[in-house]
Amino acid sequence: MENEPIIRFQDFGFQYTAQAEPTLYHINLDIHKGEKVLIAGPSGCGKSTLAHCINGLVPNSYPGKSTGSLTIGGKNAQNMGLFELSQTVGTVLQDSDGQFIGLTVAEDIAFALENDCVPVGPMHDTVARIAELVDVKQVLNHAPHEISGGQKQRVGLGGVMVGNVDVLLFDEPLANLDPATGKQAIVLIDEIQKRTGCAVIIIEHRVEDVLYRPVDRVILMEDGRIRYDGDPDSLLCTDLLPACGIREPLYVTALKYAGVALTKAMRPSYLPELTLSDAQKEQVRCWYEQHPNAEVNAAAPVLLRAENLDFTYDGGHHALRGVSVTVHKGEMLSIVGTNGAGKSTFSKVVCGFEKAQSGILELNGIDLNTLSIKERADHIGYVMQNPNQMISKTQIYDEVALGLRNRQVPEEEIRPRVEETLKICGLYPFRNWPVSALSYGQKKRVTIASILVLKPEMILLDEPTAGQDLKHYTEIMDFLRELNRQGITVVLITHDMHLMLEYTPRAVVFHAGKVIADKSAAEVLNDPQIVAEAHLKETSLYHLSALCGIDNSEEFTRRFIARDREVRK
Repeated sequence: MENEPIIRFQDFGFQYTAQAEPTLYHINLDIHKGEKVLIAGPSGCGKSTLAHCINGLVPNSYPGKSTGSLTIGGKNAQNMGLFELSQTVGTVLQDSDGQFIGLTVAEDIAFALENDCVPVGPMHDTVARIAELVDVKQVLNHAPHEISGGQKQRVGLGGVMVGNVDVLLFDEPLANLDPATGKQAIVLIDEIQKRTGCAVIIIEHRVEDVLYRPVDRVILMEDGRIRYDGDPDSLLCTDLLPACGIREPLYVTALKYAGVALTKAMRPSYLPELTLSDAQKEQVRCWYEQHPNAEVNAAAPVLLRAENLDFTYDGGHHALRGVSVTVHKGEMLSIVGTNGAGKSTFSKVVCGFEKAQSGILELNGIDLNTLSIKERADHIGYVMQNPNQMISKTQIYDEVALGLRNRQVPEEEIRPRVEETLKICGLYPFRNWPVSALSYGQKKRVTIASILVLKPEMILLDEPTAGQDLKHYTEIMDFLRELNRQGITVVLITHDMHLMLEYTPRAVVFHAGKVIADKSAAEVLNDPQIVAEAHLKETSLYHLSALCGIDNSEEFTRRFIARDREVRK
């Protein structure tokens, strides 16, 4: 039948063999070819399990018991193997590196074709066609590790598209991308969906970023059930997203704070088409004028001073070019910029993992070059972006306790410190679990906990909230803020523009190995030149203030963030 759904869940439930309770309950859901669907929800709500049911990882790789029925392409999914399902459903993973097979981009795209014994001539033609479609033609001969995060995602997409699949499933496609590359990814997904007519399913809790291009439907999940299934405009007129622990688009929250009653006809889900009456614009202006200017704190004494740091990797990549940054005691600071701008290299030089060829680097006036990595670690904690590169113990509790045990802290003092940190990071219920049983986002929280428990003088975190829903994001950031209030200096390397706005008064912007701006977060995101040069993304509040005739978008942003902080407390 023409209108037969490509995916159909009917009263579907699923319980993992290793768990006492089901993860999915009574799922009724149809998805048709040509639809673009966003599945959102907090961590642990069942959205990843739903995705695994669609691509066959459940039950083929993750065994368990299902109830009801699931059909894909008109066939019973329970009777289909992974290979058969992969011919209908192509999955692009959150971690692009985990999807690479070939030694070059071309080999990776060709992998499925080689498995199907496609002749060399047609194979080359198909790879060229797909490479052009996903815009990676210029890097076909590069190794996967030589290309950017955005290009890696395009290659992963190309690898699953060679089979002419009917469904493209994206698992948190924005988690590891800088803001501008994230925008490009959403544009690419939109273009691919229009060209191919595939059903596109996006699993993501960053709703505003996905809505950079329109979607047909939003499936909102909570506690293993579908809480909402409908158009995004109607959803944003309700308070369902924040009630389920998902952040609304900032401009939507701002309109609600101003008392604007949203309707579906206003098109609130797509900012370029948002329609406000003159009276509603006046409501926003009145709200802005009634709220006081945000306070600006005076600068504290200098903790870390970097002056004219220059660093080149052995392969010749000139990563830092005369970088000068000052970090003050008790400060909470963001370092932002595109992938490859030098942010992570700067943090490695500060921690001693790499040594700058020239320049000055001091902590409390002491030359850091005179301190070993271990000696620096007593003052500076570092949480890496990839949690798998930090974890060395089997059990969660032992991983978080490791640093304290290495410092020979008494066991009776270790337990309360570890348990308190696990509670703050939302990991206390899993304290006796093996690390291998955790999701990527949960592993991230373990690595943050293992450093936070040491209470260093300064802590550097590389993408601390990647993959976290609003609840866990808020718990981690509130804990970091509390540490900051106690005098610990917190430096965040982040792609999350809202994190920068809400938690860090100051932002240092890197681009091509240089510092191109050192200003307040609101100033950075309301300066189109800096945004464009550093591959950032203007906050939607910038566009809303312009729409409502407010000249000072920077101050509008500051007042919104101050109000939002009050409300969420």
